[in-house]
Amino acid sequence: MFAGIVFALAAGLMWGLIFVGPLLIPDYPGTLQSAGRYVAFGLVVLPLAWLDRRRLKQLARKDWLEALKLSLVGNLLYYACLASAIQRTGAPISTMIIGTLPVVITVTANLCYGHLEGRLSWRKLFPALLIIAAGLGCVNAAEMQMQGPDFDWSRYLTGLLLAILAVACWTWYPLRNGIWLRAHPQHKAGSWATAQGLVTLPLALVFYLLVCGQLYWQQPEFALPFGPQPTRFLLIMLAIGLICSWLGTLCWNAASQRVPTVIMGPLIVFETLAGLLWTFLWRQSWPPLLTGIGIGCLIVGVIYAMRIKPQPEVSAL
Repeated sequence: MFAGIVFALAAGLMWGLIFVGPLLIPDYPGTLQSAGRYVAFGLVVLPLAWLDRRRLKQLARKDWLEALKLSLVGNLLYYACLASAIQRTGAPISTMIIGTLPVVITVTANLCYGHLEGRLSWRKLFPALLIIAAGLGCVNAAEMQMQGPDFDWSRYLTGLLLAILAVACWTWYPLRNGIWLRAHPQHKAGSWATAQGLVTLPLALVFYLLVCGQLYWQQPEFALPFGPQPTRFLLIMLAIGLICSWLGTLCWNAASQRVPTVIMGPLIVFETLAGLLWTFLWRQSWPPLLTGIGIGCLIVGVIYAMRIKPQPEVSAL
């Protein structure tokens, strides 16, 4: 269990970097960043796949299909939504919305697997949800105060919707991924991360070509295929693909094999805290007081929710 928590902490620190990436290249659409990141991820794992080819051959066809579904939803769709949300709302707000994942995943896990692990009491859970909502409200209010008179409400609200879609993607991914890993303990966490990278590569290449086609049609002034800052773009995509995608996934898989599903939810709070840490380091500033209060509410709400013990279901006679 302790090793699993350490692996989850390492994954969170690496995944937190993805909240800064979109801010470093704000002129690039989130869809192009998502495709570029996972093309880099796929290229990074190619030599690793060759070294691990013996274990990868042990995966059945249905395992590869599972990896394909996980990669499509948990990689491409998730990051496209998240990167677009960050560019529209700012990193702190998107990070805080993603920060609700510990509770969302835990609630979902208990609803889906409550007959095995017990269900959470909604009466006990409501105060935690209220505290988290207050935290999100504080961070939103703090970011609003930093906006100028030309604030675009439609862009902001679209960003909030995209962040919520990202939460939906990453609620489904760790639950599904964790179930597969515990059902197949004979497979190494690193091999499964590599398999997901391999199936991601062709998907990401097709996605990249489609996004380039869309940009060529809608924004003919956008320099293709690598944008106005090609060196910067390629280096950022390579770094995120290696550190956040492959190494972060490897650490998360290692944690998923050691920690029960209902506990994995709370551990995702490491990603949120790391994302806020890297964001304010990038801004070279301390969080505003209201943002700090919001972060505190998030942490308190998550800890409160995690202390609620699932109640076993009583079967009807």
